[in-house]
Amino acid sequence: MILITGATGTVGSEVIKALLPAQAGNLRVLTRDPGAVFPDGAQKVVADLGDSDLTPVLDGVHAVFSITHGLNIAAHDRRLVAAAQRAGVERIVKLSVRSVGHDGADPITALHRAGEETIRDSGIGWSFLRPTGFMSNALNWAGMIAADQVVYAPFAAGRAAVVDPADIAAVAVACLTQDGHNHRVYELTGPDPLSPADQVTLLGEVLSRDLRYVEADPAGMVSQMVSYGMPEEEAQAVIELFRSTLEPYNSEPTNDVAAVTGRPARSFTDWAKAHRAEFPTPDAVQDAATGGESR
Repeated sequence: MILITGATGTVGSEVIKALLPAQAGNLRVLTRDPGAVFPDGAQKVVADLGDSDLTPVLDGVHAVFSITHGLNIAAHDRRLVAAAQRAGVERIVKLSVRSVGHDGADPITALHRAGEETIRDSGIGWSFLRPTGFMSNALNWAGMIAADQVVYAPFAAGRAAVVDPADIAAVAVACLTQDGHNHRVYELTGPDPLSPADQVTLLGEVLSRDLRYVEADPAGMVSQMVSYGMPEEEAQAVIELFRSTLEPYNSEPTNDVAAVTGRPARSFTDWAKAHRAEFPTPDAVQDAATGGESR
C-alpha cells in the first residue's frame, strides 16, 4: 500500500496518474475535501494532517509520498512521521524545495528543511525530491494572456530551470516503487534556465500570439494572493521563495530526472504544447461569458 498526501495538488495528481492502474487497490490518497474525486483504483481517505488521527490512514501502508505546504509544513511532517513510525512504514518520499540544499533562508525553505530533518531522524527509509519552480506555474498567467496578451510577474532578473510536474511525479514513482533510492536527494529541474520573459516568449510561440512580459511589484502579487484567500503571512512566504530565482543555483540544470527515469527532462516548449488548451483565447473567454453569442 502506498499513501499519497496532498493528493489533489499539481504533483500529487500526477503521481496518482502515474501509479495507476498498476497500483490499483494498493493506492491510498489523503485529502481534506470530502467532495474530492479520484480515479478508480485509488482509495480516498478524508483526514487532516494537522489534527486528524492518522493511525487508520497509515494502517498497512508500506511507502508514503509526503506533500505538505503552507506554514504548517514542519508540523505536518512531524505528525505524519510519528504516525508512520507507529504503523511500521518503511519508506517516505518527501516533496521539498531546491533551496533547502543551497542555504535558502526564506520561511518555506526553513520549514521544509525542518521536515527533512524530522524524516532523517525517524529511522524510516527516505528520499527527498527538491525541485525548482514548476512549469505549471505559468498556468496562473492564463487569465492575463486571454485578457490583454500581457503577463505581469515579479523578479524579471530571476532565472530558473523550471521543471514539469509530470517529471517530478515520474521520479517520485521510481522512489516509491523501486530499490536504490534510499537516503538519496534529487534536485529536479528542466533542461533550460529561463527568466519570466523567456517563458512568456516561448508561450507566445506555442500559442501563436504576440505576448508581452511586464515586471510586477512583488507586493502586488502578495495582495493578489491575499485577495484569493491566502493568509498574508503565507503569501509573503511564497514571494520570498519565488525570490530565490535570483540566486545563481536556480538557473543551473541537473541531470537527476534523466538519471532516475532514463529519459531527458521535458522542455518548457514541450510542456506548453501539451497544455496549449489550458490557455484560452480572448474569443473563447468572451464566448464563455456570453454563452457563445458574441459572434
